[in-house]
Amino acid sequence: MEPRESWAALAAGGVAGVCVDLILFPLDTVKTRLQSPQGFWKAGGFRGIYAGVPSTAIGSFPNAAAFFITYENVKSVLPHGSASYLTPVTHMVAASFGEVVACLIRVPSEVVKQRAQVSPSASTFRILSHTLYHEGIQGLYRGYKSTVLREIPFSLVQFPLWEALKDLWSWKQGHVVDSWQSAVCGAFAGGFAAAVTTPLDVAKTRIMLAKAGSATASGNVLAALGGIWRTQGLSGLFAGVVPRMAAISLGGFIFLGTYEKTRELLL
Repeated sequence: MEPRESWAALAAGGVAGVCVDLILFPLDTVKTRLQSPQGFWKAGGFRGIYAGVPSTAIGSFPNAAAFFITYENVKSVLPHGSASYLTPVTHMVAASFGEVVACLIRVPSEVVKQRAQVSPSASTFRILSHTLYHEGIQGLYRGYKSTVLREIPFSLVQFPLWEALKDLWSWKQGHVVDSWQSAVCGAFAGGFAAAVTTPLDVAKTRIMLAKAGSATASGNVLAALGGIWRTQGLSGLFAGVVPRMAAISLGGFIFLGTYEKTRELLL
């Protein structure tokens, strides 16, 4: 991959990430509060809907940029055989590597953001200070494993589906898709991936919000899922599925469309 292409992927990914995260932040807050153990209204309801936005504003650009520069570079070094059945595998592997790297930036930002979302009266800085004082750096990485376990299956569904839909649309119309068409494909792919990975998202939220020292805070995803199933059943596992699907469908449209358009402008 040429240095110019790497810089384009980094900048386009960062711009796309900031756009989608800030525009759709209220939907993310509603989803987090629906998934929180204390329930939607006790977590703040519709009050302070932008609580935690500074954490997202700071982490969004480097997180998205890290994902896309890894995704594009891994894609470029993997073999590009003529066999079409290998193409989705390439996208899956590249997306998985991208998520592992991006989560190193995303998780601390997500921990602070989600704790602020369910405590709207506390400032982002206060929550960050409290987490560092009581739990240290490892407190900011609580839920890293559960986030990776959510993001990799999500990417394994979203990115091959996005690429396949773009290829199909390109074939149907006889030329490469425009950025708005890529965005539509991204919306469909993101919404579907969001729906099927919601239980993993709920488990991740519970782990990040759990009290330090509790069984859930240990980060065991299967134990968290089991606890949710026993206490709340299927509805608990799919808590927040509607705002999650709405946010990620719209997010897929904005994120992947902005990424393609910005990359086009830079190359």
